Amino acid sequence: MDLGKGLRQALAKLSGRYVDEDAIDALVKDLQRVLISNDVNVRFVLHWTKTVKQRALSEKPLPGISLREHVVKVVYEELEKFMGAGFAPTLGKQRILLCGLFGAGKTTSAGKLARFYASKGLKVVLVGADVHRPAAKKQLQQLSEQAHVGFFTLESGDAVAIARDARRLSDACDVVILDSAGRSGFDAELAEELKDVARVFEPDHAFLVVSADLGQVAGKQAQQFSGTVKLDGVIITKMDGSGKGGGALTSVVESQSRIAFVGTGEKLSDFKAFDPKAYASTLLGFPNLSELLETVKSVSEEEKLEKAWESGKLDYESFLAQLRAFRKMGPLKNVMQMMGVNDLPEEFVGKSEEKLKSFESAVLSMTPAERKDPALMKQASRQHRVSKGSGLKESDVRELVQQFEKTNKMLKDVKKNRGMLSQLSKQFKGKLPGMG
Repeated sequence: MDLGKGLRQALAKLSGRYVDEDAIDALVKDLQRVLISNDVNVRFVLHWTKTVKQRALSEKPLPGISLREHVVKVVYEELEKFMGAGFAPTLGKQRILLCGLFGAGKTTSAGKLARFYASKGLKVVLVGADVHRPAAKKQLQQLSEQAHVGFFTLESGDAVAIARDARRLSDACDVVILDSAGRSGFDAELAEELKDVARVFEPDHAFLVVSADLGQVAGKQAQQFSGTVKLDGVIITKMDGSGKGGGALTSVVESQSRIAFVGTGEKLSDFKAFDPKAYASTLLGFPNLSELLETVKSVSEEEKLEKAWESGKLDYESFLAQLRAFRKMGPLKNVMQMMGVNDLPEEFVGKSEEKLKSFESAVLSMTPAERKDPALMKQASRQHRVSKGSGLKESDVRELVQQFEKTNKMLKDVKKNRGMLSQLSKQFKGKLPGMG
């Protein structure tokens, strides 16, 4: 079970139960089991849950919230507190050094980082200084083309020579990102090369790239590399779900390093500065409407997505908006998580883009009335007509209706439980966790 789902299930057990010390003890045991099973350091788990229990029992709930809501508030606040301050990227002229071992996703992260800064209106160039891994330079050049940024390397010469020439690019560019060489393991040779590269490149910022599936080893790597170059933060890749990376995240923070960015998918756009508040909100199933709206700004149906969350139900118009949001931004699962809807059926979230394209075709073949009144689409005659109009099998249209009903029911169930979140929003000055 992933971290987010485990935490949500542990807190859900408090529903309908009298919250006393026994209930808190049971919750603490569940939280410990979830965290440890997700490779979070045992010492941290014991310390963290001790703090949660102490606060839950000793602090008086704020006016207007129940004991259960108070406990949820404590868990959220302690999660956010441990993750530390968020990372605010410098948006100006700078040289950035990326380092990391083989398999961490360093070169791909270089492309994502380049796109991130380019999207802010900065002139960016990627520098290929990995002279050890075959095809590394070619891969980085391809990524530069995808990100629409510049590219620089030397066909011959060592990493230090490339770094020295790349240093001069700062005069013509805003952001120069150097992809250094990796190794299968941290060793003296890698350390020496990084020191030499850093000496001539003179980076303003240095980031270590690690994979979320490393678990507690991520913290050890952060300590090793920080002893060689001054790290400004760690980029964690493969964070493609709210539950992944618990061990890596906590171990990085415990190593006195800061989480700077996280990669959340395969696309260059699946990359963002780490926000501990938003991360804690996602883990516990709070809506993160601000991130949702920011993500879908380029989608004309943005307002329909917001209304779907506010009303607690979908129609086919807002469902179509979500399908289009997926086509532009990434997995529909991510969009739903931002709305506070977690643990969607795997048969739904696992649908391929091809399947979702067929869903979109079916919705476009519906009449305006059918899109606004989903009950109409339960009629076999209408499903038959839509299948003919979209060129799909009737079974495909029936599947769309079934998946729509599952998603709609889940959203309604979430809406029923918004009472607790409504109360919590008052003490967050009108904003739910993750909304500002």
